[in-house]
Amino acid sequence: MSVKDIADEADVSVPTLFKHFPDGKPAVMFDDGVERRESLLAAVSDRPPHTSVLTALREFMAGRGPFVESPSRAFVRRTELIMATPALRDYSRKLWIRCEKPLAEAIAAELGQPADDVTARAVARYVLEIPQFVGDEPEPRKALDAIFNLLEHGLATADQAAIS
Repeated sequence: MSVKDIADEADVSVPTLFKHFPDGKPAVMFDDGVERRESLLAAVSDRPPHTSVLTALREFMAGRGPFVESPSRAFVRRTELIMATPALRDYSRKLWIRCEKPLAEAIAAELGQPADDVTARAVARYVLEIPQFVGDEPEPRKALDAIFNLLEHGLATADQAAIS
C-alpha cells in the first residue's frame, strides 16, 4: 500500500497525512511508541514473583516482531516489510531506543540501584538493540534466546552452551 493509498483511505491529502506524521513515511507504519514503552516497563514492574528482570524482558521480546513463534500471515508480511526496508527498520530502532532511559530506570529500581546505574543502562541498551541486531537472522527466536543466555549467564557459560 502506498502513502497515497493510505491518505485516500483516511480521506485526507498526502500533505495533511504528513502533518500528522512529522517523522515521514516510516511513522505511518508505527504507533508513537507509547504502547511499546509502557509494555516494556510493565514487563519489568508487573512481572510474576520470582521471575527475574531478564526473564521478563526475554518473554516480552519473544512476543514482538520477528521473534513471535506463530504469527498471522499479515503479521509476517508487516514484519518482513519492516526488516527489509532500511528506513522502516531504522525508524523501528529509533522507537526502541526512545525507551532506553525509562527502561534503565525501571531496571535500576527493581535492582535497588540509583536511576542512573551503569549496569541497568547497559542491560536496557543491549535488550533494546536485540531486534535490530538479530531480527534478520535465519532463526530470530534462537538468536534472541542466545543473546538472553549471554546476558543471564555471561560469556563463559554462553561459550559452554555453544560447544555442547
